[in-house]
Amino acid sequence: MGHRVTLIPGDGIGPEVTAAARRVADATGVSIDWEVAEAGEVAIKSHGTPLPDSVLDSIRKNRVALKGPITTPIGGGFRSVNVALRQQLDLYASVRPARAIAGEGTRFPETDLVVVREATEGLYSGVEHWVDRDRTAAETVNVITRKASDRIVRFAFELARREHRRHVTAVHKANIMKTTGALFQTAFREMAPKYPEIASDERLIDNMCMQLVKKPSEYDVLVTTNLFGDILSDLCAGLAGGLGVAPGALFGDNIAAFEPVHGSAPKYAGQDRADPVAEILCVELLMRHLGEKEAAERVFRAVWETIAEKKVVTYDLALPGYTQRPVPPSSCSAMAKEIARKVPEVDLEAPLPRPSAPGGAPGDPQLEA
Repeated sequence: MGHRVTLIPGDGIGPEVTAAARRVADATGVSIDWEVAEAGEVAIKSHGTPLPDSVLDSIRKNRVALKGPITTPIGGGFRSVNVALRQQLDLYASVRPARAIAGEGTRFPETDLVVVREATEGLYSGVEHWVDRDRTAAETVNVITRKASDRIVRFAFELARREHRRHVTAVHKANIMKTTGALFQTAFREMAPKYPEIASDERLIDNMCMQLVKKPSEYDVLVTTNLFGDILSDLCAGLAGGLGVAPGALFGDNIAAFEPVHGSAPKYAGQDRADPVAEILCVELLMRHLGEKEAAERVFRAVWETIAEKKVVTYDLALPGYTQRPVPPSSCSAMAKEIARKVPEVDLEAPLPRPSAPGGAPGDPQLEA
């Protein structure tokens, strides 16, 4: 039986990386009927709005979507389509795995953790206004509710139980934000005893950032509020090798959407050089959600082996620090073709090659914005 999935190509490099992801998805042999829907800048030109009702209707009907990155203007311009999608579809759980997969030079090759981010409220609620008539002072309201806190904490513990993870850490700032932070903290403290087989603890957001860059292997599942989760997921992507290899998923009670952590990188649009791995790993997460576990494992292993070989990788993965030998960079489409070629051939029983010890990987140059 086939699956019907809404596909949102997105802006900037979005159409290129989603085309790459479709190519790899097709290589699994799983039957997917893609229903393409436009959102973002391209939708403004054709529909007069960055988020047409038809997009929301398609996702509600199919209950699953694969999404490319969508541009969010900095400062002025239209409001974030990403935030609007999460709020209108109540996609309250943003799940962002960080797994060291970038091969040689990965700073922390032991990294394997998951950030679970509440995605519908907090400082992303959009409740903000000017304080004075001259617009010299502005205020944003940090909306935290007990209902949303309870369900995201429960989601994190259920994920840990389902995936046989050992430890859930709540991240907050309750020492300073004594109402909103304390509300989230209380929800966590009252939920944790219901999962006695899973260890639990808490970290303040600033201390959490320091702990992660010192010893990320000591952490497993992090659960936090919207803004903190956005920041931590980028930090964890850096631990695992960069934004180019960081997938993400959004879950509501009946709907799931899969999107890379990185942005639309408009300056790279149309150049066929963006790293497609994050979007391809979204296909892995999509397959797992659809119950196609073998296909998901094949996608993951094909990506891993391609990066480990360092023969056909995009420029960001060919930089000194990510590899100890000169590697000519390949195009986005060429890397996707290589991964797709491997999908039916991978040995599902073979041990995965581990990234080598760090050699001083550079900062992530890809996908700025």
